Amino acid sequence: MALETVPSPVRSYGLLGLIPFLLPPAIAWARPQFVQPMLAMEADYAALILSFLGEVRWAMEARRATPDAHVIGQSMLPTLAALALMLIPAVSSRLFGLAIALAAQWAWDRRSKDAPPWFSRLRMVLSAGALVGVVAGGIILV
Repeated sequence: MALETVPSPVRSYGLLGLIPFLLPPAIAWARPQFVQPMLAMEADYAALILSFLGEVRWAMEARRATPDAHVIGQSMLPTLAALALMLIPAVSSRLFGLAIALAAQWAWDRRSKDAPPWFSRLRMVLSAGALVGVVAGGIILV
């Protein structure tokens, strides 16, 4: 499960991208007065990342000589799911919904045949970190 084969900039920025998933629940737990703004921000970030991950898959398919319309369409679902989940008023429900959507995206990413060989390992680390943060945030609010 080593990440040494992941190109350094991709690995570095990917790991730095876990901070907005992991820091808000820690701040919310340590400083209860910041629970709502921290975890609402985490939900916003999770929705942005979910949308970004769908677009990563869109780009991988779009660069093929003959893109598969089914894959192009499917790659837009994370953005639509993120948008729909952001309409949920309760932040805890939003976070748990985003956790399910991020897990589904992770499952799809693991099956990607067109991705670089290191992609699956990177997605495993980043998705697991994101899920820990989002679920922790949801639990704090329950």
